[in-house]
Amino acid sequence: MKVLMLNGSPRKNGNTEIALREMEKIFHANGVETEIVQVGNQAVRGCIACLSCKKTGKCVFDDAVNATAEKFEKADGLVVASPVYYASANATLVAFLQRLFYSTPFSKSMKVGAAVAAARRGGLTSTFDELNKFFAISGMPIASGQYWNGIHGAAQGEAEEDKEGLQMMRTLANNMTFLMKSIALGKEQFGLPEAEPFERTNFIR
Repeated sequence: MKVLMLNGSPRKNGNTEIALREMEKIFHANGVETEIVQVGNQAVRGCIACLSCKKTGKCVFDDAVNATAEKFEKADGLVVASPVYYASANATLVAFLQRLFYSTPFSKSMKVGAAVAAARRGGLTSTFDELNKFFAISGMPIASGQYWNGIHGAAQGEAEEDKEGLQMMRTLANNMTFLMKSIALGKEQFGLPEAEPFERTNFIR
C-alpha cells in the first residue's frame, strides 16, 4: 500500500510537516509506503480552462502537477495538508489540486482521502471542509479521525506541543490504513462498484 502526502505549506519543517510526519510514523509501522511532496513552495499557476487536458491526458502547464499525477494514480491514499490562510487553504495548494484533479483522466474512485489543516488558532474547520470537497467529488472515501483533522502552532515547531493534535494525526493514520486495507480486500472479493454512465445536467439550457 502507498500513500501520497501533499504538503501545502511553503515552509520546510514547519507545523504542517510535523502533522504529516506524525502520520507517517503510523503508516510505516503498518507497512504502508509514503511519499511527501512539497507543494506550497512550488511556482504553480491556476487553471486557465483551456481543456487541453481532455485531449492529451495531462495539464498544458508541465510543472509539479504533471510530475505528481503518476504518483497519485499509483497511490492507494492521498493526504492533503495545508496551513490556514484567511480561513482557507494555501492558494498555491488549491491551484495545484484543481489542476491535478481535473487534468488527470484516471479514476480516483476508492482511493482514500484525508485532509489536514494547521493553524495558529482558527480557520481549521473551513480549510478542512474545503480540502475534503476534492475527495468527495471524485468518489474517494474520506478518512476521519477522532475530531476534525487539525493541529495548532504559530512559530515553527510549536505543533509539537499540541499533544491532542498529534494524537489526532495518529488516529487518522490508523483509520486511513484500516480503510485502505479494507477496500483492497473488498476489491479482491467483490470488485469495484459498477459506475453508471455520467448524467450531465446543466442548470442553464
